Order: sequence, then structure tokens, then C-alpha cells
Amino acid sequence: MRTTRTVPVLALVTVGSLFLTPHSAVADRPAPTREPAAPDDRAARAPESAAQRALAADTPAKGEVRGYPREQVLSPDPENPADKSLKLGLTPYHAIAPKLNDLQRLGDRVSVEVAGRSAGGHRLYLVTVTAPESARRARAQERMRELIENAPAAAAKSREIKAGYKTPVFFNNNIHGNEWEGTDASLKLIERLATAEDPGTRDLLARSRLYFNITANPDGRIAGTRANANGFDLNRDFVTASQPEAHAMRQIMLDKQPAVMLDLHGYVNGTLIEPTTPPHGENYEYDLFLKNSYANALGMEAAVNGLGHTPQKDGVQPAQIPFRDQEEGWDDWPPIFTPQYAAYHGTVAAHTIEIPLRVNNTAYDTLPESELRRRSAINTDVAGAALSAALDFVQRRGTALIADQIEAFRRGATGATQVPVSPEAVPGVPGIGPEDVYTTTFPRAYVIPGGTTAASRLVDHLIANDVRVTRATRAFQLGGHTYPQGSYVVDLRQPKRGMANVLLADGRDISDKVSVMYDISGWSLGKLWGAEVTPVTSGNLGALPLRPVTAATPVGRVALRSDLRLRLTDPNEIAALNHLLRQGVPVRQAADGSALVPGSARAQAAQAARTYDVVFEGTRQTGGTELRRVRVAAAVTAGELFALREMNFDVTPVSTAVLNAGFDWSAADVLFVSAGLDHDGLTPAARTGLAAFLTGHGLVGRGAVGAALNSAAGLLPAKPVEGNGDANGVVRLVNSNGGPDHGFVYAPMWFTDLGPGVRVEESYATGNPLLSGHWRPDGNGAGGPADAAGEAAVVSGPQAVLFGTEPLFRDHPKGEFAQLGRALFTMAHPHNG
Repeated sequence: MRTTRTVPVLALVTVGSLFLTPHSAVADRPAPTREPAAPDDRAARAPESAAQRALAADTPAKGEVRGYPREQVLSPDPENPADKSLKLGLTPYHAIAPKLNDLQRLGDRVSVEVAGRSAGGHRLYLVTVTAPESARRARAQERMRELIENAPAAAAKSREIKAGYKTPVFFNNNIHGNEWEGTDASLKLIERLATAEDPGTRDLLARSRLYFNITANPDGRIAGTRANANGFDLNRDFVTASQPEAHAMRQIMLDKQPAVMLDLHGYVNGTLIEPTTPPHGENYEYDLFLKNSYANALGMEAAVNGLGHTPQKDGVQPAQIPFRDQEEGWDDWPPIFTPQYAAYHGTVAAHTIEIPLRVNNTAYDTLPESELRRRSAINTDVAGAALSAALDFVQRRGTALIADQIEAFRRGATGATQVPVSPEAVPGVPGIGPEDVYTTTFPRAYVIPGGTTAASRLVDHLIANDVRVTRATRAFQLGGHTYPQGSYVVDLRQPKRGMANVLLADGRDISDKVSVMYDISGWSLGKLWGAEVTPVTSGNLGALPLRPVTAATPVGRVALRSDLRLRLTDPNEIAALNHLLRQGVPVRQAADGSALVPGSARAQAAQAARTYDVVFEGTRQTGGTELRRVRVAAAVTAGELFALREMNFDVTPVSTAVLNAGFDWSAADVLFVSAGLDHDGLTPAARTGLAAFLTGHGLVGRGAVGAALNSAAGLLPAKPVEGNGDANGVVRLVNSNGGPDHGFVYAPMWFTDLGPGVRVEESYATGNPLLSGHWRPDGNGAGGPADAAGEAAVVSGPQAVLFGTEPLFRDHPKGEFAQLGRALFTMAHPHNG
């Protein structure tokens, strides 16, 4: 849903560009007026002494090793005639390495490094374009970058930073593999920058470092898929960072600390240029973000419209800026998107750019190749115009951008209050209203008691996201509570407080703010990752016995004597159990659900404890039922498949087509269904085979598809009730089996009319079960959280377990994983009644 936001309309004034030929406004659209540009601050950046001028010019001393360029010869990839880029006339993945080798040979401005590898094993190329730097100069840049983050008050006064710091700019391309053209636009821009000798280019590269992630998703680029080889949408993975590509992009943002970034996508006609509609992320400094992002968007809009494409001539609509042109439906609320995630690392102008003409999916398969190539060429030009206009913006505003980045870090480090957006706080941005005001109250700190696998996982994840964490060397009191030695403390007076808070806070119920959200609306790691996390509103942290840590203290250990007990409440514990079962270790399950391991397997348990960082306690318990390896036939989402394999389950993907082709059920012990298996679509033979399997084995079902199969097979007498399909977020739960007290929903479901033998494992809390996110009733007034309150969220019986929550969503709610893992063990060999 995208409706028009009502704002004052102004007339567009196209400015000249160092990189673009000026054009007049497109005649067929009344163009909004561009606010007067901020004063050109290049003069303010001029070196103030001969020594500083020499530093800025950066002529390396004779014989000195350069910091840049950092050239390397890339080995070629095998030619792949099946690469989907070829049909569009674009650069196939196998041609990128040779192209980058050629670009490095053009001069001394282009450097290439391998930033990582994709899930499918392909190299991720990071290209840096900048004026040459000596090793001394490169060290000075790094020192200034660290000063900006770690000592922002000093950085704000630094004449060296003002005169000589190079503005970092990050261009991220092709994160969705079948949105190709950003890669080609970046390669063209790099080639131009590599050799251009005009004063504008020389000045830009002397005062900036430009970083290009050439293709963030080579797996998808080659295959023509949105997702990577693991089936993940990488532009939804930044909270969890489950994928190697997300790790690489995260590290680029941490290491380079860009002030400006563009994430190039497709396809929205006309070209969509963020900033966005409400709701806006409440944890970053949105006043600084909006001021710069809107100004940059105006320049990119002028550049794109200035290319002269029109609806009549080539089917291209004028560009749009959601903040100005739409009411809702394209928000920047969750930190799962690349630009929004970048904001937590000091990026004060960040944009998703959606280029206009569709060439993927059905269009790719049905349009003539000539039409696809025409569209791709236009898209490449549009992407190039946006890139070049962003460089003009950096050229004009570099010093101001760095000043705002410093200010964002200063607010975090000092605990300063946020500045709500308003026409006075953000002059030059039209249409700001109360619907745009989102701020939060930061706690003084968070305390995470240590000693558990979940706590260690969470702490390591915080550190990987550049959040500063300390650990107590002895017990301490804070906020009226006593915490044990080894507890972790996250002081919110740190430069990246927004990053810490957006991960750990409960979040907010924003159901009354807008009618629809673009994607998820709640994601709290404090509530969903299984660790105890306590916000503290006040206290003197300086007096506490705290030491900074660079990694969590491992907790894995094995009791020295007796038999062993492994609690199965964490995904790592499930993984360790499956590891032992693969080794042939005899394991039994106790009445309380834990796993009992004989003391004779202490050596294998010790190895598992180290590998999975889990605790094997001593126990005198005896008896229990035998546990065996579980082979899962899974018709599930990519995120669920990934999570199952993380827990070391042996998984075979199945679907309606696989079963119809003749599936060997002897290779499975349990069936897990959430997607892709339609009972009505099965052949008679496939139905017979499925029914025979389910007579001796169980079903774990999730969501509408799992519940439908359960009903068709007649396993568990329970009526599924679907909530609003647009709803999602963190919910409060009530458990009968000691499970998690919070979970995640995405199109929530609950169960009524429960028959004999059905057990309620988990129910939605009474009152309003939604803690944070967006959950309204649907159009007829039903399906809201009030209808779900108190109803069964997870039910079980002799032959099935059904989930109305999303326990493995996008590999994210770690605290729920073990609950589903235990269900798979239970249903692998159910006791038929």
C-alpha cells in the first residue's frame, strides 16, 4: 500500500555536477522544488598549512610503501554460459575478476580485495577508489577514523580531521541477486574515476575513499534469484547475520565507517530513492539522518530525472522520494535492511535505490531479449546517475557529513538525548509532522548474567556488531539488584548506543501508528535469544568492577564424575546431542526432557562441550527412553532448513513434487511441514505413502501449511485459526513445559476446539500478547491480538505437534529453536494411542 503524503510542493532546480551534464526538469511532471543547497564547504576543508597541504596531496616519499593502492591479481573464474546476467547484456560473475584486474592496471587509484565468500563459495570483491596514499597517510586515516568513533568530542575539535580526513562512501550492489544493474553501473563509474584527470575528480579522490561492494550476492546473480545459495534474503539478515555475505557487509561498515551509503536495488517505477515513510527507526539519530539523506535524495532525483527518460518515450516514470511522496508502506523501522543497519555505524546519509524497469522473475522469462537489454541499459544509466549524484553530494558536503557522524557518536558516548525531528530541527526538509517523530529513552545499561550458552552467544553477537561489553570481576549491585561475578554489562553511554539498544530493547508496539509495515516490526534479541537481559535505568557504572571484553568467556564444561545430563533448552545443546548420536553414543531422555549421557562417554561429551559451548552436568538420574538419530523430511522455508542443519539434524528437503515423484520414506523418521507441501496436490500413490509413514511416525507442523496437512491426515483434533496475515512481532507466551516466555509471530495462528488427548504446550498471554511489533485485526475486525489472547499457540498429541508461532523464523529467535528440536525427537517415534 502506497498512498500520497501531502507536503508543500516546490519547483526543482537542477544544479551543475562534476559527474553529470546538467538537464532541465522533466516537462511532464510538476517537479518538487529543491531547497537551497547547503553552502559549499570545500573551502572549509582546505588545508591550513603547508604541512597539511602536503598531507592532503599525499605524494609518497621515495621508496615508501603505499597504503593505497592495494592491488592484487585475481585468478579467473570458470566461464559459465548459464549465468543469468548474460541474457540482459550485463556483466556475468565470471567476467568480474578479469574486469577488476583491468581496472587496477589503469592507474594507481583502484584497489581490490576479497572481502569474503558467499554461501555458495564465490568471492566477494571490495573495490576502493581513492588518491594514492603512503603507508603513513593510511595509518593517519585509520587513526582519525578511530578518533571519530572512540573520542568524538576530541574529533569534533580536530583540525587534522577537518583538513585531511577522507570522507568514506560505501556503494553496495546486487544484494538481491536478480536485481543486477548496480554492479554494472559501479564498474562503469570505477573505470571513469580510475583515469579522469579533471579537477573535480582529483579533488574528490583526494578527499574521499569510495568503497564498492561489486556484487553482494554472486550466488543470486549467477542463478537469477533474489536469495543466496542458502535461500536467504540478505537484505533481511542484518539483525541475525546468519549468512557469510552479511558478515562481509557488516565488516565493511565497521572497518570503513561510511558517512554515506547507497544500496542499489530494483525494480520500482519511478525510481524510488529513500528516505522513507514512517515509522522511522527510533534508536538512531534520525534528525541527522533525515537532514542528509533528504538533501542527497534531491540531488539523486534531479540526476535521474535529468537523464530524460519519460513514460511516453521509454516507460520510465519520474523518480520518487517516499518521505515526500508517500504516506506509509515503505518504512525504515527495522534494522534488517542495509541502509538502516548502516545508520547504527555512523552513516548519516543512507539510501535504498530502486531502479525502475523490471527485468527479473516473469519479465525475465517472457520478454524478448532485446527488450530486456533495453531495460537493463536504462536501469544501468539510472543507477549510474544516482551514484554520481551521491558523489556530488559528498564533494559539496564532506566536512558537514563527517561533523554529523561525529555528533551521532558524541550523543551516544555522552548519553545525550535525541533530537526529535521538526521543521526547526531539520530545516530544508518539507512535510515533517508528528507522524515522523520517533525517539526512545535509552536505559543506563543492560546486564546479562553470564554462565550460560545463550548469554555467551548473545555477548559475542553484540561484540561482532561493534557494541562495547564489559564483564564483572566480582559480584556487584546495580539498580537495586545484586548480580554475580561474570555478569556482562553493556553501558549505553557508548558511541554506538543505538546498535546496542536496537538489539537488546524490547521494542515497541506500533500497531496504532500505521496501517501496514513493509517487513518485520519487532526483533528483540533480549527477549528472543534465550539469555537473561535486564535493563537498568540508573546507576554509577564507574564504580563497578568491570573490565572490557573482546569475546564472551566460554562456558562449556563436563562434570568430572558420575553420569552426565545435558539440558535441551538451547539450540547448541540440541546440536551437541545430535553430534553425540552421530558418534553412536548411547543417550537416554529423562522425564524432564533432558538428555542423559553415560559417564563412559565423558571424552566425547568433553569434545562436544568445547565445540558447542554447552554444559554437561553431573547426574544420578537413571532410566529414561532411548534417543536415536533423527532424520527429518522437511517441507520448510530456507530459514527453517538452515536452522535445522545448525542443530545438526539430518534433513532431506521434500515438497509436493518430491513426494509425487516417489519418495523413499524409509530414509526419514519425522516429517516437518511449514511450506511447499499440499495434501490436495499429492497423487494417490503419494498420499498412500505419506499416510503409511504417519502411522508409525509423527508430524511437526508450523503455520497454515502445517496445520492444513495435519487436518488432511486426521492426526491431531485441533482447529487452526489464522490471525491477520500482515501481523508480526515479539509476543508474550505462557508455557506448560518450561519453554520460552517470549516468541516470534509472522502471520500468527492459534488453535481452538481441542479434542481428547491434545495438550497445550504454549499459549498466548492474556490481555495484549504483543510486546513489540505490528498486529492489528484484519478488515472484518477479527484476527487481532485480542482474539489470540489466552489461546493455544503450540499444541501436541500422540502423532503431531503444531506451532502457531515462528520458532525458526529466518534463523532468528534462537530462544525458541530447542522447543522445535525437542518436538522433532518426540515425533520421530511417537507412541501411538
